Amino acid sequence: MRRNFKLVPEMEGPVARWYARQRGSASQLAGYHDQAAALAAELPVGIEILEVAPGPGYMAVELARLGHRVTGLDISRTFVGLAAEYARGQGVTVDFRQGDVGAMPFGDDAFDLVVCQAAFKNFLRPVRALNEMYRVLHAGGTAVIDDMNRDATRAQIAEEVGGMGLSGPNVFLTRTTLGWLRRRAMSPRRFRELAAESAFGGAEITAHGIGLRVRLTK
Repeated sequence: MRRNFKLVPEMEGPVARWYARQRGSASQLAGYHDQAAALAAELPVGIEILEVAPGPGYMAVELARLGHRVTGLDISRTFVGLAAEYARGQGVTVDFRQGDVGAMPFGDDAFDLVVCQAAFKNFLRPVRALNEMYRVLHAGGTAVIDDMNRDATRAQIAEEVGGMGLSGPNVFLTRTTLGWLRRRAMSPRRFRELAAESAFGGAEITAHGIGLRVRLTK
């Protein structure tokens, strides 16, 4: 079966474990906590949330701490294992599964909210991914995509990395990687085009630092 999603570099084995360590600093975990709280601030407790490409599972765990029923879907078997281990260690229940965003193993109308962070630029068929998000959402449900902004500057990338609490060599490596990934990222204009092509028909897009937030409602 042809896969419609992959990460560059391939997030398996040592690469996935390195990424998990870099994203798991105390300052970044605190950031995930704050992001989850802000995202769920206006949501009733106990809704069904799907995180697409949760990686090490940090955001998914924070959403589950708030009382929501959370599922994570990632194509990386290493990430699924790391995320499940992290959730167990935190005493939190999250259903992490291995699968492809282009053919999600869920029924229609299964979730109230779909979240996707820092991964959308790596989807090989972005409109198909959006259509799958639309399919699995309840009527009135929302998808929130946070990703890099292709229009981000080098200064903005340096500022972002500076706040990650990384060690010396990893500062350089992370800054270089983000600069490379920016070339794969989408501008607000391109995101609007993709949203218009999808079943959502449109999106609300805001820029923040090196990133974009895209909100799509079914």
